[in-house]
Amino acid sequence: MLDLWYKNAIVYCLDVETFMDADGDGSGDFQGLTDRLDHLEALGVTCLWLNPFYPSPMRDNGYDITDFYGVHPRLGTLGRFVEFSRAARDRGMRVMVDLVCNHTSIDHPWFRSARSSPDSPYRDWYVWSKEKPADITEGIIFPGVQDAVWTHDEEADAWYMHRFYAHQADLDISNPAVRAEILRIMGFWLEMGVEGFRIDAVPFLIEYKGLEDEPDRDPLLLLSEMRDFLSWRKAGAIMLAEANVERETIPDYFGGRAFGADERMHMAFDFPLNQYLWLGLIRGSAEPIARALDTRPKEMGQQAQFGVFLRNHDELSLDKLTDAEREEAFAALAPEDSMRVYDRGVRRRLAPMLGGDMDRLALAHSLLFALPGTPVMWYGDEIGMGEDLDLPERLPVRTPMQWADERHGGFSRTRGDLVRPVVADGPLGYGAVNVARQRAERGSLLDRVGAMIRVRRACPEIGWGGWTVLDAPDGVLALRCDWNGGAVVTLHDIGGDGAELALDLDARRLVTLLSSDDDCSDRAPSETIALPPNGYRWMRLDGERR
Repeated sequence: MLDLWYKNAIVYCLDVETFMDADGDGSGDFQGLTDRLDHLEALGVTCLWLNPFYPSPMRDNGYDITDFYGVHPRLGTLGRFVEFSRAARDRGMRVMVDLVCNHTSIDHPWFRSARSSPDSPYRDWYVWSKEKPADITEGIIFPGVQDAVWTHDEEADAWYMHRFYAHQADLDISNPAVRAEILRIMGFWLEMGVEGFRIDAVPFLIEYKGLEDEPDRDPLLLLSEMRDFLSWRKAGAIMLAEANVERETIPDYFGGRAFGADERMHMAFDFPLNQYLWLGLIRGSAEPIARALDTRPKEMGQQAQFGVFLRNHDELSLDKLTDAEREEAFAALAPEDSMRVYDRGVRRRLAPMLGGDMDRLALAHSLLFALPGTPVMWYGDEIGMGEDLDLPERLPVRTPMQWADERHGGFSRTRGDLVRPVVADGPLGYGAVNVARQRAERGSLLDRVGAMIRVRRACPEIGWGGWTVLDAPDGVLALRCDWNGGAVVTLHDIGGDGAELALDLDARRLVTLLSSDDDCSDRAPSETIALPPNGYRWMRLDGERR
């Protein structure tokens, strides 16, 4: 039987360098992360996704890699990584790491060799053009920051392609040696205890853009080869795709349009749902959320799964909204220009976008765990951390985890010449928002999120089952998830004014599993249910509390 553990997982994403500093050098490290696994275990996390921790010049938060087989010296050693992965496994947590194989740093030995001579064995590992390409600005990913997608290298006397920053040269996946190296990298980290890969920038990985002659080979085959490799190298290991693409193309990432096709990605982030979730919260309407759910592919393989999230380490992209919807979202979430980035995104954390309102934050987290799919959390959101808008581009949401109210609780860190200060004090600063304080407070956001996770883990219907949007007032999202003879209904007051509704359900009773007002009494199927402002209620049909 296949091990589809990710269907009912709680994924928690963190940056090792900003999570916990064990040795006091101003940088988080693997020893610090290992020391804080108890916090994650108590929270109920079952899978840790680590942002890049490899050797890097750190010009792009570690996504510009110089060695795919190592650990950045500031963060520890391979030995420390193995100790961490073993400690996580002992606590029932799997480890997923970022696999960044679309590009390397231009400081990587491969690229240094490639630029040194046309005869270098690594020359054709990258995408080159002897002449200046016709339109070097076509397909810019970071407008306002990035000038071109081609850069002339004086040493090579040629132009190299980079879909991202100029210091990140694109690898050429049409080269069999490059594809073999990607599998070799995966195999290495599987041996180190890794059980999953979040694949960075998948749409750009599987393209032949910039090549003079495109090979007669479907670029999607690379994803199939990666899946095959995982299948025989480590049973249960998975791939999660970062693919912010249109709905009609997402089946290709899972393995094709035929029902039951499971030959590529196990999971993919649901970017359209994320954006329309925020539009729903802004409007106080469940309609945008229900609409986004309805546009999901109707037929997916048994193993395919969407990853659901509120925020992540990047900007909150609004690119899937219409122009009018995007301006509406900007006005509500990022009213100042300093809060926006790349013409499409918001560079703020969850808590400040919701005004620091703990009830709305609790509602948002309940939605995260109730939406069909696998919830993916961003570190610090469980306590409602704020951002630091003095930092450039996407860095405001990547500040150090706030463990205590002392200044060292939000340690500073250094990346090259850039000193990252602690989050400023204030309503969402380290003095008011930290793990130590919330752990001691009954009813804190941390306490409430932990309770939600415990209930979510006991509701496999949400991760495994089919779902239905039930009839409800516009301000209420009512979802029913069914699987293996069980059914769970979740209600959320998106409108924020409170609501009353009656559900037409074929059941003997509704067993309350979770409620924002702590009223866990059962309900009759025909009984009118009242939700307080920003309230939520989870119920199991004809079931027992687990």
